Amino acid sequence: MNQNLNRRELIVGSAALTLAAAVPAAAQPKEAKIENPLVLQRADPQILRHGGWFYFTGSVPEYDRIVLRRAKTIAGLKDAPETVLWQRPASGKLAGYIWAPEIHHFDGAWHVYFAAGDGDDKFHIRTYVLQGKGANPLTADWSLLGQFETPWDTFTLDSTIFEHKGVRYICWAQKEPGIETNSNLYLAPLKTPTTLAAPPARLTVPTLDWEVQGYKVAEGPALLARNGKLFLTYSASATDARYCMGLLTADADANIMDPKSWTKSPVPVFATSEANQVFGPGHNSFVVDEKGRDLLVYHGRDYREIKGNPLFDPNRHARVQPVQYRKDGTPDFGVPVANGVVR
Repeated sequence: MNQNLNRRELIVGSAALTLAAAVPAAAQPKEAKIENPLVLQRADPQILRHGGWFYFTGSVPEYDRIVLRRAKTIAGLKDAPETVLWQRPASGKLAGYIWAPEIHHFDGAWHVYFAAGDGDDKFHIRTYVLQGKGANPLTADWSLLGQFETPWDTFTLDSTIFEHKGVRYICWAQKEPGIETNSNLYLAPLKTPTTLAAPPARLTVPTLDWEVQGYKVAEGPALLARNGKLFLTYSASATDARYCMGLLTADADANIMDPKSWTKSPVPVFATSEANQVFGPGHNSFVVDEKGRDLLVYHGRDYREIKGNPLFDPNRHARVQPVQYRKDGTPDFGVPVANGVVR
């Protein structure tokens, strides 16, 4: 009986293999290719990998809501349905511009850090935190925890969260009283999602020529920890074709709350590519894709000339490309790749 059953299984299995071999190669399922732009009209993009999913969020051109989509692959994010997690109120606090959300999962809950203006002053930008309870952030119960508290009640945006040596840190951009810039970068350990555990360290102030084109800006920080180093990217200058990425580097064993531990690259590490027709690349994040590659996630436009204020040009598209590494272990971001399949 068992011998006959095994024989039948063998025959059926062999037939299935023969049938599969007979199917033309074109009919076999193909691996989805990542194509740029990945998501149209989504600036300040972030991709988070968590629990077998890739989550994508970014600024929408209307600056009025926080959106999220997810997929099992990076390529799948292109056509994944999008959910509105939070919509700004019609008036009052948080009724102004909604910028640059980032989603993180810690302490058993989801957290979205975002910048918001007020109804009577849309540029009264401060950072706020949403908290979501539930395994799936698309269906979680979201509530506003409150404003992220810093030493100064000033223009504050672009918060990112990371853990280093068992400590949870927040890095953000802010205008500090007494410093004539639009924003500098700050770092501090977190006590709660909205409060600091220690006074912040000012990591960098925009002073170099490529950091002060149009505006004196250091914003959009993102951390890449590799090869015994911490690489902190940020974006500089106005949000047109002059927008570009800078880099701060520290040893992983250094006291990262000491600004002297960080070295600034003297030139941009990622900038407009006329040849590839990608303009103003920046406000990036990092994610490890399903192949184990480090991906740079950023936005850029397909054209240089903009009519009016570049903040209100809707076509900053989310893009991705692999990060390369030099022999000394430092990242080489290269140039923004042209539209099409990402190799």
